[in-house]
Amino acid sequence: MTDKKGKIPKKWAKENKAIKATQVAFDVGEHVQYVIRKEALDRNINPSDRIRQILGLKVSRKPKRVRLSISLSDDDLDFLADSYQLSSADTVEVKKRAAEKLIRYARKNQHIKPEYEESFSPDPGQNNSNNNEDQ
Repeated sequence: MTDKKGKIPKKWAKENKAIKATQVAFDVGEHVQYVIRKEALDRNINPSDRIRQILGLKVSRKPKRVRLSISLSDDDLDFLADSYQLSSADTVEVKKRAAEKLIRYARKNQHIKPEYEESFSPDPGQNNSNNNEDQ
């Protein structure tokens, strides 16, 4: 959108620049993808930033906390809420319980680097009564 003089407002100028960027997908095979993703994970960066580093491109983003995410359908949320004996309307508590389960899973199934152990500690006061649900 432009103003009356046909100029793009300043607040949208960055978005215009982003629109001009070209998304590139590399078909390099599973092993290459695995190596790059693993390196990114080990460096606590996203795979796109690792690719930029390898290619010698600028990485302008500040390091971000890498997060795991999934999309939950209403049925998924209902299933999780039922498994934690919660209301599906209590999405914050469902998310908290799911996160606790992922933490227990990681502790049980993988070696945790000591520097990351603190991030595996649940917040004080959290309910950890579902320890038998680790699958």
